[in-house]
Amino acid sequence: MDLIAIKKYLRQRKIVPIQDLALHFRVDVDTVRPLLAVWISKGKVRKQVGDVSACKGCCQCDPDTIETYQWME
Repeated sequence: MDLIAIKKYLRQRKIVPIQDLALHFRVDVDTVRPLLAVWISKGKVRKQVGDVSACKGCCQCDPDTIETYQWME
């Protein structure tokens, strides 16, 4: 997993919960966050907390704990 792999995945999926990113790349969410921070600092990714629109709708998560990332074109 590297910055380019995260870029491709986010561009493809548009809005992605951090848990999905971690599962896709088979790493812990704390491993993904620093790489996402690079893209955020460059203005390419936007972090959203509480956005359930990217969720699969199981309603088991507290909306305040849902952390999603969106690639900005």
